[in-house]
Amino acid sequence: MKKKHLVLAGAGHAHMVTMAGIADFRSLGHEVTVVGPSDHHYYSGMGPGMLGSGYDPEEIRFAVRRTVESQGGTFIRDTVTGVDPGRRELYLESGQVVSYDVLSFNTGSHVDTPEIRGNEDRIFTVKPIERLYQARTEILSLSQRQDVTVAVIGGGPAGAEVAGNVAELLEETDHLAKVFLFAGRGLLAKFPAAVRSTSRGILTKYGVVIREEGHLLSITDNLLQFDSGLTELADFVILATGVHPSPFFREAGLRTGEDGGLLVNKYLQCPDYPEIFGGGDCIWFEDQPLAKVGVYAVRENPVLFHNLKAFLQGEALQSFDPGGDYLLIFNLGHGQGVLRKKWFQISGKVAFRIKDWIDRKFMRTFQ
Repeated sequence: MKKKHLVLAGAGHAHMVTMAGIADFRSLGHEVTVVGPSDHHYYSGMGPGMLGSGYDPEEIRFAVRRTVESQGGTFIRDTVTGVDPGRRELYLESGQVVSYDVLSFNTGSHVDTPEIRGNEDRIFTVKPIERLYQARTEILSLSQRQDVTVAVIGGGPAGAEVAGNVAELLEETDHLAKVFLFAGRGLLAKFPAAVRSTSRGILTKYGVVIREEGHLLSITDNLLQFDSGLTELADFVILATGVHPSPFFREAGLRTGEDGGLLVNKYLQCPDYPEIFGGGDCIWFEDQPLAKVGVYAVRENPVLFHNLKAFLQGEALQSFDPGGDYLLIFNLGHGQGVLRKKWFQISGKVAFRIKDWIDRKFMRTFQ
């Protein structure tokens, strides 16, 4: 069989099993190239905990380059900016062009940002995850010299987790520290009432001020302007608002879903270009919309690994089953968590310990 070139665009959660199995592709005579923006990939589920000083960066990241190169693959540290499915070419920020026979996207998503004018030095987004460590360092440094106000923008799980962990980070400072969570028009609005009330109780217990008076319109030199007319000045702003995939799928003429993500069928495969696959936040699953949560990327792992290998070998593909209800656990700082699965819910230190155990087990599998 002719040797083929598999390219993994992105080194995120949905590609973990495939990257760990590069040696299998190599043993079949195929070349494998992985394109990623960093030598490491940070696990988003533990990102807020790193911000709150619960984890060090080394504990929550995978050594992507080492994993790839140790198995005979090629790693390119770069960012994907475009694709030409007709020519089977992937375009990178550096200007490099990578040709492929089979391509899989796991390029993640980007945080929606408001209009920003003036100084941006103390404005951070929750993605990429490594930015949270920079935020942690700078917030701590300033809080040791003066009073500090931190504004977290976003009423979803990321906003709640970031706000709680920033409050933990600032607990020991000798200066006045304020943490505001601007949660749009409702904290955790898409979640059951019990999850919302329990999470609110934990956050407010540890000093987080929750505001639900409108959506952020703009930031001018760290002055926040909301559509309700509210304004607030903050020393640091952390954006944990909605996310969207990169626009290059639409620009390439590929079919996309409502959010601009690459449309894939039950095989996690592009219907119009069967040599293109994808997983994680950057796809739109044709059979049913999937929430932008890491559990689906993890569930997609074995299917992507099998289907990429099967397509290269001319064998049958597997269907992806998203599965039923997933285990929901929030890390709200101070060792406090909220856990829910269907009708069952617990909160407090036990919930956090369960999350910590699951996350560390996942990291050990691939580190």
